Amino acid sequence: MLSIIVPAYNEAGHIRDNLAVISKAVGSFAGDDYEILAVNDGSRDTTGSEIEEAAGSDLHIVPCGYEVNRGKGGAICEGVKHSRGSIVGFIDADLDLSPDLIEGFVRAMEQEDADIVIGSKMHKDSELEYPFARKFVSFGYFCLLKVLFGLKCHDTQTGLKLYRGELVRKVAPIQKITGYAFDIEMLALASRGGKKLIEMPVKLDYSRNTSFGRIRFKDVFKMFTDTWKIWWNLKIRKTYPL
Repeated sequence: MLSIIVPAYNEAGHIRDNLAVISKAVGSFAGDDYEILAVNDGSRDTTGSEIEEAAGSDLHIVPCGYEVNRGKGGAICEGVKHSRGSIVGFIDADLDLSPDLIEGFVRAMEQEDADIVIGSKMHKDSELEYPFARKFVSFGYFCLLKVLFGLKCHDTQTGLKLYRGELVRKVAPIQKITGYAFDIEMLALASRGGKKLIEMPVKLDYSRNTSFGRIRFKDVFKMFTDTWKIWWNLKIRKTYPL
């Protein structure tokens, strides 16, 4: 089974339609052997009821969620907890990244016998419509991560990733970060022990009206401070279970 997690916060305007698009894209190659875990991340609008409506018309859509907002990382970890797939992935609810990419990611994971497959905006074959300000911050973050963690990838923040189900279900419960830096924590933990990670190109059509969309300066600052916390806990204090 393939499990795809869709974290959603205040996405009432399009979540039902986008879940249908994701389900159609996954069903086109996975047959009936898949689930879409739509996680309402404590939304203040009608996202939760829209997810329930979507689930009522498509049995592959599984509604999840909670009342108090936890952040994207918290939503994905909630989805992981409920997942059943031998492969578990996640994709952003706004569909800046097309769910049609998922098929190629699954194929690459199987052909390369990879444990982790991630989308990369820095891949030479990626096609981007992306604000310069975000490109600049992404490159700076990449340089920081290379120094701190030495991960064999160029981009940790693109919102489409696949993990082996058994692996990610071990990692998610021990994560400490729920904000934007959760991606680097999950990758750093999941790639321990020589796990194979590969990057895939993406086509990104940025749909937000501003350079950083919903991301505010304090979010960027917290992302960097959380990254240092991850490094400290992983490399210095060694507080994560082996």
